[in-house]
Amino acid sequence: MKKIFHIRRQEAPDTPEYWEDYTIEFDNEEMTVALALMGLKEEDRTVDSGYPYRPLVWEHSCLQKKCGACAMVINGEPCLACDTKLVDIKSETISLEPLKKFPVRQDLLVDRDSMMNTLKALEVWLEDGTTDGEESSYEAFKCLQCGLCLEICPNFYTEGDFKGAAAMAPQASILAREAKEHRKSSSQKYRKSFFDGCGKSLACHDICPAGIDIERLIIRSNAAAIWKRWKGIRK
Repeated sequence: MKKIFHIRRQEAPDTPEYWEDYTIEFDNEEMTVALALMGLKEEDRTVDSGYPYRPLVWEHSCLQKKCGACAMVINGEPCLACDTKLVDIKSETISLEPLKKFPVRQDLLVDRDSMMNTLKALEVWLEDGTTDGEESSYEAFKCLQCGLCLEICPNFYTEGDFKGAAAMAPQASILAREAKEHRKSSSQKYRKSFFDGCGKSLACHDICPAGIDIERLIIRSNAAAIWKRWKGIRK
């Protein structure tokens, strides 16, 4: 079987972007985009882009849909490369691009530090390190911080006040607990960072690779942070 990777490349943030094509030969139906990228060689390059060959730069780690590092745009859709099988893509040519909501560092590698900085600013931490068995806390901890939800969200942009589901999910773990002072502060930040800016498109719900029930988290977090129904969310 054969696929052609049409990859958008960029040597540095201040250099022009260009496209390169690579032919991928494979006979394993379990072959993913991530595994194919790991095996790319200079001789796989099929079209001369006018630039000298250099190894592709992209981010990956576990390759098991548990870290979110390999997030990218595949055929126009935000995906995890490790969760996208080549046989499931019907077109012979597969376009690969970096996430578009974050600054490009090089090739398919983007700077997602803004997500980590947001979590620090929102003080997303648990006071005693436990979850008290809370369903909302468990669901929130599944978040990979991959950024796919932000990539597809029509209301999110990096410098805006609205921080999207990648911030809302961790905040839900705080709002579900009884640490009242921390929860009070988190409620105020939740309103500004999520509630006031969410258009309820729920595109984030459908794309989450961790399968988080984001719609339910929103409902429960709104109940806790906005409507102050503390007891209701603990049933």
